[in-house]
Amino acid sequence: MREVAIVGVGQVDFGALAASRQPVHAITLGAQALSQALEDAGLDRASVDGLVTCRLPYDASANALGIRSPNLINGLEGSGRMSGVAVQYAAAMIATGQAETVACVYGNDGRSMGMTYGGEAAVSYGARLAQLQGMASVGASAAMMFRRYQNLYSAPDDALAPFAINNRRNAALNPVAVMRKPITREDYLNSRLVAAPLRLFDYCLINDGGVALILTTLERARDLRKRPIRIAASAAKAEVQDHYWSPDFFYATAQDVAGRLREKCGVTPTDVDVLQAYDNFTPIILFSVEGFGFAPRGEGWAWASEDRIGLAGETPINTAGGHTGEAYMQGWAHHVEAVRQLRGEAGERQVKDANIAQYVCVSPIVTSHVLVGD
Repeated sequence: MREVAIVGVGQVDFGALAASRQPVHAITLGAQALSQALEDAGLDRASVDGLVTCRLPYDASANALGIRSPNLINGLEGSGRMSGVAVQYAAAMIATGQAETVACVYGNDGRSMGMTYGGEAAVSYGARLAQLQGMASVGASAAMMFRRYQNLYSAPDDALAPFAINNRRNAALNPVAVMRKPITREDYLNSRLVAAPLRLFDYCLINDGGVALILTTLERARDLRKRPIRIAASAAKAEVQDHYWSPDFFYATAQDVAGRLREKCGVTPTDVDVLQAYDNFTPIILFSVEGFGFAPRGEGWAWASEDRIGLAGETPINTAGGHTGEAYMQGWAHHVEAVRQLRGEAGERQVKDANIAQYVCVSPIVTSHVLVGD
């Protein structure tokens, strides 16, 4: 099995797109991000023999991207859990010799298309039943899980505030973030309820954007332009039901993934310099830090002080601003930020001496990677 590294990253300027208010096509955004990632890696399109798209049709995208005859091609549906899946799929294909260099490309025109991520026609019996009961969005499901968490562990009304505040504080240092104005605890508590007990600042953004990642063998990566970021370990486990919520907040599933990561690379939470946690809603960060052992079960809200999870803290989280500050790129921009932190390219938000990063997605497909600067 060949070792695999991320060698190129690209993303469009999310803030500029949001400010322009001009409609744009998702494939165009993906193409722009891919051009940046190839330039970042010092590669051209002819070097790419594998393509994985997400939220984009693979055929039309391949044509537009100029990658028309790859050895490997696939398209993944556009849910947030798929960013981790895409990286794992691409890495597995490279590790087993089915491709040498794979481009993973994501495009999102949710704002241009007027997406609401709630109230759309349900496609399954369970989802239709949930809608009839008032559960018209994933946000409502997250709200219900957090309400259960509050009842079990006596979490206060402002338990999620540190996560929301931290995201905005980091986004203020990110020149491409959509939301660059910091918020206070008072701002958080005074914001309107969307699906109680979740407030406005607990919700991800709806914006346009594109992200691309280039993966290749570690051997080849060492000859390319930037410091290679090795995928030291990766694991996944599904908790598949007919709805989005989990009675234990995906805890057992996350524990399984975390245990297998430790077996593969020996990295524990205390070793991690930067944590990029999928955060379509802020309770998911809470469930992530507990499920992956960064915080004691039932105590993540007390553990996550603004100092502990800040840039100078022991566990910096979502250093680019996450989905509530930087942009809602369904986990993809989290990967870019992890790479930039390990390369020392994060500018004002750079975590000192960052050499190990972990990506975590707690969802119906729990995924996680440990990334190491080689």
